Amino acid sequence: MGIGRVMALDVGKVRIGVAMTDGLGITAQPLLTVWRKGRGEDLRSLARLVRKHAVVEVVVGNPLHLSGDEMPWGVKVREFAGELQAKVECPVTLWDERLSTTAAHEILDEAGYGTDRKGIIDQVAAVVILEGWMAAKERAAARGEE
Repeated sequence: MGIGRVMALDVGKVRIGVAMTDGLGITAQPLLTVWRKGRGEDLRSLARLVRKHAVVEVVVGNPLHLSGDEMPWGVKVREFAGELQAKVECPVTLWDERLSTTAAHEILDEAGYGTDRKGIIDQVAAVVILEGWMAAKERAAARGEE
């Protein structure tokens, strides 16, 4: 992993979960939930976070069916990622988010978290997305592909 923070987004219709690595790119932590107010304001808020935290890459969860086919929401997420790319100076990468919300619910279940998860579930899903991206980067580096 390189030096610098990587941000992950779990983009939903109502909320966007945000997670971030530490400065060394070793761990992923939940950061916050953006309650959507409109495409323009959402993009400005995320671009401000990218600048504030000196983010070197943004990883956006790409919603896919288990078969690998794109879900209908995936078109909107892809468009959103493209619009975010135009507002930030770092790469914006789409990343497979299959089962990230399911995994997030399992993590919260194991932690004994209650049923009111609206404020945290998207952040934890973003952590799951980011951890998957980080693991793939580590595997690629181990194979000498990076």
